[in-house]
Amino acid sequence: MFNILTLNKIAAIGTSRLGDNYAYGDDVQNPDAVLVRSAAMHDMQFEDNLLAIARAGAGTNNIPKDVCSEKGIVVFNTPGANANAVKELVIAGLLLSSRRVMEGADWAKTLKGNGDAVGKMVEKGKSQFVGPEIKGKTLGVIGLGAIGILVANCAVALGMDVIGFDPFMSVTNALKLNPAVKLMKSGEDVMVNCDYLTIHVPLTADTKDMVDKMKDGVRILNFSRDGLVNSTAVLEAVKSGKVAKYVTDFATDDIIGEENIICLPHLGASTPESEDNCAIMACDELKEYLENGNIVNSVNYPALSLARTNTENVRFCVMHKNVPELLKKVLSEVKGNVENMLSKSRGDYAYAIIDVAGGNPENAAAIAAIEGVIRVRAI
Repeated sequence: MFNILTLNKIAAIGTSRLGDNYAYGDDVQNPDAVLVRSAAMHDMQFEDNLLAIARAGAGTNNIPKDVCSEKGIVVFNTPGANANAVKELVIAGLLLSSRRVMEGADWAKTLKGNGDAVGKMVEKGKSQFVGPEIKGKTLGVIGLGAIGILVANCAVALGMDVIGFDPFMSVTNALKLNPAVKLMKSGEDVMVNCDYLTIHVPLTADTKDMVDKMKDGVRILNFSRDGLVNSTAVLEAVKSGKVAKYVTDFATDDIIGEENIICLPHLGASTPESEDNCAIMACDELKEYLENGNIVNSVNYPALSLARTNTENVRFCVMHKNVPELLKKVLSEVKGNVENMLSKSRGDYAYAIIDVAGGNPENAAAIAAIEGVIRVRAI
């Protein structure tokens, strides 16, 4: 029986996939794994039996990944599960940044009570809400992952010229990108050449306050992470006219209610479809890891999956520091006949799955005693 602690509401369509061998809920004690959305986990104490944390969403800034890596806790996320939901909101933000729709709607509310005169008042006052079309303008996209690609391709379909940059673009993602998207050599090349800018990157020391040199009159969209755009700097830029509009899914006190700034309450993934997709993916990842030791979509340990060809074999799942000769020491303690094995590293950490015919689960203790080994499971 596996115990799963849920720190946020997780869609039932996901938890229902766990099966009878799982107990889950927000009152579970000594959990083997945690399902979380946005709840902050940095101040939590993790018991030694905690094996994994699955974030039903892409961002993992609410999880102390370094601590988890040291304790052999796999952190999963669900890349792409909410990509379409975020893309749709970004496109809405793109239009809102141009057409002054929200300002016009707010003004129209003030006409309530004027009876038959409303029509004439509308015709007289609508000119103050004129805004440019996006067709033929240049959209810059920094970060061409699951969301950025969808946004770029959609913008092309809407008649925009699209330029983009991503230093880590995979071959798979490149093949998904519309050929009309022009790839630039740097993020700065994107920023100085676009009329509209949207950013889709994680928040790191390198990306914090990343928006800098821009064209005059640029319209900036931030539906990715708070901290990518410095709110104080963007407020000054908007007031000076350097930035024509700033639309963000991350409201901060200093920019709420300011003219030409639209703050939304982090609605990017707030669709029933997105919540279902994230819940399904997160639960499937946990189940596959807990039952078979396979890692898919981890942000702190390498992706590693090995099919179980013989369920009579003992499977040793070994997390260890990425240092020379350590795996050789592990194999010396496995005993039995190694029928299948995979090993992979990621930065300072490595993971091995070893299927042993005639293996003894009790050998896990000897493996765990090897210096550099972080965690061992015998399945």
